[in-house]
Amino acid sequence: MVWGGVERWSIDQGDLMKAIVFDDHGDLDVLRYADVDTPEPEAGEVRVAVEACSLNYHDVFTRRGMPGIKTPLPMIPGCDGAGRVDAVGQGVDGWSAGDRVLVDPVQWTDDGRIQMIGDTKWGAYAEFVIVDARQLIALPDEVSMVDASCLPVAYGTAHRMMFTRGDVKEGETVFVLGASGGVGTCCVLLAKMVGAHVVGAAGSAEKCAALEELGADETVDYSTTDIARFTKERTGSLFSGGGWDVVVNFTGGDTWPQTLRMVKMGGRLLTCGATAGFDPSTDIRFIWTAEMDVRGSNGWKREDLEALLAMVADGRLKPVVDRVLPLSEGAEAMRLLEERRFFGKVVVSP
Repeated sequence: MVWGGVERWSIDQGDLMKAIVFDDHGDLDVLRYADVDTPEPEAGEVRVAVEACSLNYHDVFTRRGMPGIKTPLPMIPGCDGAGRVDAVGQGVDGWSAGDRVLVDPVQWTDDGRIQMIGDTKWGAYAEFVIVDARQLIALPDEVSMVDASCLPVAYGTAHRMMFTRGDVKEGETVFVLGASGGVGTCCVLLAKMVGAHVVGAAGSAEKCAALEELGADETVDYSTTDIARFTKERTGSLFSGGGWDVVVNFTGGDTWPQTLRMVKMGGRLLTCGATAGFDPSTDIRFIWTAEMDVRGSNGWKREDLEALLAMVADGRLKPVVDRVLPLSEGAEAMRLLEERRFFGKVVVSP
């Protein structure tokens, strides 16, 4: 139907929608499941009826509040959304109500500012989300909404880090720290896809067993084993050829000094985040002694998401989903994330 110059698929103007929202930064108890006004798309925008939204640690950081980043309140979190076009604003071409879409969470404005749903704009932890039409990616019929929602922040970041920046190749040894989460499981899957030997590190015996089922060649429980000592015992000392070709560390914190000791001569240390701390000590002697490359990778590009969608559509890649919860249990979903009681991705669905 058409209402006020805006093409709509399912609802009338003035309706309310369900959402997980917080009015102030804080712990989990600031989250509430509430009725809020359904947002209206302006010129150049599209409203998407969300069918799946996967969680990321970015959602936790946004809820807690990040230094130097201004989050407008109240805020609806949720960066990763997939669904159907519901309403099309004026001036939008190429999209129609009912189209299946994946949302690229980030959009650069014409004046050079970055906008991100679930961060600077209301996110997909809701029945509907407003996005710039340029953020939409057509979703192939072969890709489910749940699988698609896993891709942008975690899988897109992993794809860029492993391939675009990391140049991981067949026959290399790849050590993935924090391998049981969204980014980590994708790193394992992508490295195995190109024929690398993968060692996955996780925080429990159960998660290590799950990584082996996923395809990891070796696993190590970092809650009981020193990963630097494990590396030396497993591969030998640096000057005898020990270490891994590629070490992936997106946790930072106390693990950073350890992983500097684990890269073989001429190897690569890849990082795309610092969930455990961004200002760890760095013994630069290991960097020059091993002549290692420390390569940073920042988020994803549109081509990363398109490549991932193609992999999922043709069956080369299957996102790892721990569970799908209803939107009404959004606070519990975030609790699972914060307490690390999950393997792969946690998804909510309205």
